[in-house]
Amino acid sequence: MKINESLDNAKFDIIIYGASSFTGKLVLEYFFKKYSNNPQLKWGIAGRNHKKISQVLTEIREANPAQKKIDIPIIVADGHDPVSLDELTKQSKVILTTVGPYAKYGSLLVASCVKNGTDYCDLAGETQWIRKMIDTHQTKAEETGARIVHACGFDSIPSDMGVFYMQEEARKKYQKPLKKIQLFVKAMKGGASGGTIASILNVIAEGSANRDIARTVSHPYGLNPNDKKTGPDKRDQASIIYNDELECWTAPFFMASINTRIVRRSNALMNFIYGEDFSYTESTICGKKLTGRLKAIFLTVTLGLFLLGSANSIIRKYIIEKLLPSSGQGPSKEQRQNGFFKLILLGKTKDNEGLSIQVTGDRDPGYGSTSKILSETAICLACDKIETKGGIWTPASALGAKLLTRLKTNAGMTFKIL
Repeated sequence: MKINESLDNAKFDIIIYGASSFTGKLVLEYFFKKYSNNPQLKWGIAGRNHKKISQVLTEIREANPAQKKIDIPIIVADGHDPVSLDELTKQSKVILTTVGPYAKYGSLLVASCVKNGTDYCDLAGETQWIRKMIDTHQTKAEETGARIVHACGFDSIPSDMGVFYMQEEARKKYQKPLKKIQLFVKAMKGGASGGTIASILNVIAEGSANRDIARTVSHPYGLNPNDKKTGPDKRDQASIIYNDELECWTAPFFMASINTRIVRRSNALMNFIYGEDFSYTESTICGKKLTGRLKAIFLTVTLGLFLLGSANSIIRKYIIEKLLPSSGQGPSKEQRQNGFFKLILLGKTKDNEGLSIQVTGDRDPGYGSTSKILSETAICLACDKIETKGGIWTPASALGAKLLTRLKTNAGMTFKIL
């Protein structure tokens, strides 16, 4: 019997780990408002500081008086203590974690979930760490039945599920997949994400100190299974490019380095359902004519200077980390509610037949949308009948159409053919 079959009678369906973090609070608030009156869903919250979590829970109760008396269990577990993590993961079907950067704080939790056959989802956008988790735990996760799903926030569900949706529509319309898809960030509004910045800085720091990590991060197929690391894509866009189809200038998209790897891994894990010659890229729309070109130049230079400065430990520590939000900091409630994102995906089949879609989110990408997306991913893992076996997965390859439905129904996302 696989270990995870014994979790059918687990005390909890989902435990939110890191509930007192900035994103954890938003996830807790989402669960509290949407699922606290659902007797079919058993969930609890966890972290290393009982007092801190209790304070967060009290604040959310006071903001939601109608659900004030609902009991939400609290479990204490330290991310650096394997014994307490085992006690945590044995109690739940799914662990949802917001505690990053994951390369610093997430490895032991993944190991515990794999060991005990517990499903897991996170917000990791750290290519080098995800690669390490694959290499370390893939075989054991297959044995225990643990389904480990990384990158379940704005990085990289809009990209991964957008491509999944688009390819499904292409097969309906043309009876064949799209050979090439380009994602363009058309518009995005939201406050800076301290957690995302901390993760990016940690990836850069590790890559600067270790050439093997740098090669993994820069490899376009760096997250694919080791025997499937080939394809037509090269390095991510690093300069301004004029797109003839959209008739506008484009610049690099700073999250392409993780999103593209997740999409390509999905294709490989699904037995190249998009095709072995499938190409996928991401960039940012900057506009037309001279103003668009100047904006593209500005964004490209700014991103280049950020990456160059972040690679220097002194500049990173004493300038960049001081100027940008740190982990635990994020936009105000008003900024989150007024934020949004709008993505355009253009695709072509091998016979040059075209398809275009739009993917949108109704809150700021880094927190408002991300907290809902991550929550619904965990609920999909815990409650929907998913046939996926144990292993290290991507959102599309693990949860497919059932997650797509949840995102459209509950998470404020739209997927629309243009």
